[in-house]
Amino acid sequence: MRFMQSISKLSAVPVCFFCLHLVLHAASAADSPVPRYDARTFHETTTIRGASFSADESRLLTASDESGVFNVYSVPVSGGEATRLTDSTTNAYFAVSYFPHDNRFLFSHDQGGDELNHVYVLEKDGGERDLTPGEDLKAAFAGWADDLQHFYISSNERDPKFFDLYRYDATSYDRELVFENTGGFTAPAISRDGRWVALGKRVSNANSDIYVWDSMQPDNAPALITPHEGDIAHSVAAFAPDSGSLYIRSNADSEFDRVWQYDLKSKTQELAVEDEWDVSAIGFSWDGRYQVVGVNADASTQVTVTDLQTGKKVNLPDFPSANITGVQFSRSGKQVAFSVAGDTSPGNLYVMNLATGRHHRLTNTLNPKVKQEHLVGSEVIRYESFDGLPIPALLYQPHGATLDDKVPALVWVHGGPGGQCRVGYNSVLQFLVNHGYAVLAINNRGSSGYGKTFYHMDDKQHGEIDMQDVVYARKYLEGLDWVDGQRVGIIGGSYGGYLVCAALAFQPEVFDVGVDIFGVTNWVRTLSSIPPWWASARDSLYSELGDPATDIDRLRRISPLFHAKNIRKPLLVIQGANDPRVLQVESDEMVAAVKENGVPVEYIIFDDEGHGFRSKENRITAAEAYLEFLDTHLRRE
Repeated sequence: MRFMQSISKLSAVPVCFFCLHLVLHAASAADSPVPRYDARTFHETTTIRGASFSADESRLLTASDESGVFNVYSVPVSGGEATRLTDSTTNAYFAVSYFPHDNRFLFSHDQGGDELNHVYVLEKDGGERDLTPGEDLKAAFAGWADDLQHFYISSNERDPKFFDLYRYDATSYDRELVFENTGGFTAPAISRDGRWVALGKRVSNANSDIYVWDSMQPDNAPALITPHEGDIAHSVAAFAPDSGSLYIRSNADSEFDRVWQYDLKSKTQELAVEDEWDVSAIGFSWDGRYQVVGVNADASTQVTVTDLQTGKKVNLPDFPSANITGVQFSRSGKQVAFSVAGDTSPGNLYVMNLATGRHHRLTNTLNPKVKQEHLVGSEVIRYESFDGLPIPALLYQPHGATLDDKVPALVWVHGGPGGQCRVGYNSVLQFLVNHGYAVLAINNRGSSGYGKTFYHMDDKQHGEIDMQDVVYARKYLEGLDWVDGQRVGIIGGSYGGYLVCAALAFQPEVFDVGVDIFGVTNWVRTLSSIPPWWASARDSLYSELGDPATDIDRLRRISPLFHAKNIRKPLLVIQGANDPRVLQVESDEMVAAVKENGVPVEYIIFDDEGHGFRSKENRITAAEAYLEFLDTHLRRE
């Protein structure tokens, strides 16, 4: 990590990874009913990602940042200590899958956050082998074949803009090209029998199609299976385990996504799953007996598992104020693994016996020095925007915040565009709430999860109509009797970082400070420098945000960089040097422009990060920086 400018307050941030300690502020018990933990204490909480059963179903393969960066671990299904299987100290290693017949496993990583992931295998002797060697390519695992002797990988090595599909021998690693993507499709999915390849194609951000290619008729072009008129979004959900049908997500004739089952031979379809919210995912056990469905219900995940032999739902454990996610079945169908996380509980792995219903927890990720009762759960609320539209949001009220002890507040803006603030553990958010900052995590118009009308309300109005939702978020906070309405800031990452800078530039008197984390400041440059592997989404992005070739005046109008002279409130900017989405030059220029106004501006660049944090040490440093900046310029105590 390096600093663009000297920031003496940040130099005091501890850098020893093992210096785990608790910091209590010198406030009285009346001022702080719970202890205030430092950033290191919060980030010594472990993050777990993914789960794959071993061949004998006695262990789970997962990724954990316990070592400081993500590495691959093996966790005994019966319980006990995890075993670290990789030894990266720099790049984040993510678990993909155990091999079906032995202890080899697949994993993936990029280089310093450049998003150019390769797929690797860890051999029986402990050696690592890159299955997708080459420069400037991106690859991803695409599933196991039904013979369990082959697997599939998608890669853009032939053409950086599009992903082809390869079939690998699980013993020799010899490969063959299955499908050459010359039609501008999204990354392909393949049925387990290897016959059918499903392909998405975006027309705009509101309109997309699905094509199917039959490998038994290789000379035929992919066939369109979603003919329609008007704006309807379709996406590939999953192939059936027997390879006889394809499940499709679609918002046809509905505000929300439903799932349809398309019979690949008869070319007919029927509605498979619907809900009053978006059906976000569908999957199956390897033998096809169990079906799992995920629904995005008002910023929470609702999961159901159905036994298709009996038609009855499986009784999953009840976790109040937490969500089940990441459901993975063992190959035999006897066990299921899943993650459970909530606002006050970081994700933990569980395993359940499907025959008996017995379950147990395999990990304990919350730092034992942090008491769960000291954390804060969110309240799902709606506030009115300028036009009366209800805006969904998650409200976090710090312990001890009262009419007599008002607290400063932050409007938290998600990334995207089109992301969503969701119920779940966020160490930075909890850290700031623990230090006495109220947080309103908003889902401004244009956010996903609330229907297609809401999602498209900000198309080509970014930084304008969605900005009003941001402004009215402050108005809502000012109306809470336990919030100090004179001290309200804004914080966000990626697209949220853009709205931070846009708020300070276009509404310069609304917010008292801004924290921009990897945020876009110049849409002309960003949309002109889209990474090549986003080529299939280019038209979709242009339809939502604007084409720099034809909409340059509008893009300049909504880009904070060109209006930085208006910024009068303190700004903190965080940037990854390897960010392929928001180039460092954007933040460099923004910081330089704001400095010319004589405004307090602080700038931190992480040399080993891309578009987001992979290193725990960097997350700690950034969190401490947020707090120092906010305490100096917003709390002003």
